[in-house]
Amino acid sequence: MLLEAFEYEEIGPAPVEAILRCHSEEYVDRIRSIAEPTWLDGDTLASKTSFEAALLAAGAVAAAAERGGFALVRPPGHHALSDRAMGFCLFNNVAIAARHAQAELGFERVAILDWDVHHGNGTQAIFWDDPTVLYVSLHEWPFYPGTGGPGEGNETTMNVPMAALSGDAEYQRAFADVVEPAIRAFSPDLLLVSAGFDAHQADPLADIRLSDAAFTWMAERATTLAPRIGAVLEGGYNVETLPRLVEAALEGFRK
Repeated sequence: MLLEAFEYEEIGPAPVEAILRCHSEEYVDRIRSIAEPTWLDGDTLASKTSFEAALLAAGAVAAAAERGGFALVRPPGHHALSDRAMGFCLFNNVAIAARHAQAELGFERVAILDWDVHHGNGTQAIFWDDPTVLYVSLHEWPFYPGTGGPGEGNETTMNVPMAALSGDAEYQRAFADVVEPAIRAFSPDLLLVSAGFDAHQADPLADIRLSDAAFTWMAERATTLAPRIGAVLEGGYNVETLPRLVEAALEGFRK
């Protein structure tokens, strides 16, 4: 249903070497070796085709970083740790794209803006000690996965926990007071957006109350924060609203 709403180009898989910039060889081999339906955690089911699907997702996000595009992918990625699947995520797509941009495209400083309603614990962990990648996350807290709370961060990790029932006004203040100043001060060559749509008021898995229009203005503001921007689909669990919310974000990225 989502792909039917857009014109798109299919992208080939990322090479395993790109995955290994963010994930351990043992973990990659484990995903590659899955031959039958296997629960990797309480939420994450994988099968014999999951490795191929995860490589395709990572390849699409790398292409979005190259072209300034929006990668409509499944599985999502921002919960995936270097050696463990988590929360529907196998490989950390946005982290792989950031490393690809640094290794292959010549970008030195990459910022990641994550507005998914859940904290991107995997992305945070992968870049925690890396001064060349800034991670900024707005997310409902306290909430799954239990990370990203008040005071959790460092010089290049900025968490902005949002209370349940927060809406457009609260997110606008967070952008103006914290998100935009932090990213501008970092002066990234590239901004990647982990664009989840589960903070929408009609999404069934959380309690943030953003309007459709919020995704347009968040995307539009993001375009002012770096000379190049790419985005990837993370969460979003209302199949009726997801196509129009993605389009709302695309409208902002085009401005």
